[in-house]
Amino acid sequence: MAWKGIVGKSFTPEAFETYCASLKWSTWRPNFIVLHNTGVPSLDQRPQGLTQQHIANLEAYYRDNQKWSAGPHLFVDDKQIWVFTPLTVSGVHSPSWNSVALGVEMLGDFDKDAFDTGRGAKVRDNVVAAMATLSAVLGLDPNTMRLHREDPKTTHACPGKNVKKLEVIQRVQDKIEQEAQEHSLTEAHP
Repeated sequence: MAWKGIVGKSFTPEAFETYCASLKWSTWRPNFIVLHNTGVPSLDQRPQGLTQQHIANLEAYYRDNQKWSAGPHLFVDDKQIWVFTPLTVSGVHSPSWNSVALGVEMLGDFDKDAFDTGRGAKVRDNVVAAMATLSAVLGLDPNTMRLHREDPKTTHACPGKNVKKLEVIQRVQDKIEQEAQEHSLTEAHP
């Protein structure tokens, strides 16, 4: 298969929302989001988060070493949201769900790294913001989110034992509600 290319740009949660609102999902539209963690590299291995060079290295890895047609859609660290595979095409991230789901990778090893404090909590907050934006823009129910380890064709515990599915879903729902309230206030009082 031909390589689908990457976007290779990073965004703040606010800029990511603007970016997603500008996209047109005409040829492929995902049904849900699959949440992953990188494992390697861990947060300790990327003390400054992901850089443009790290993203270029990931592209070479997926394209040249793995010989895949794409990679995950997003890489999220404690500083930003990186768009990797274009959000409007299918990616490669979870064997059972590549053709129907967005793949979202979080920087960290959440079997060991905390997900509720420190840098792990910042990764969590950025991924919640990204998932809330994607859910709102695409009309996805956050309850449909799946963890990579739920894929019947997967054998590892991604995204790690410290990531609690119901807590992530609740945070995404709360973020969507908060954003909706903020937008309605802005519209009522321009």
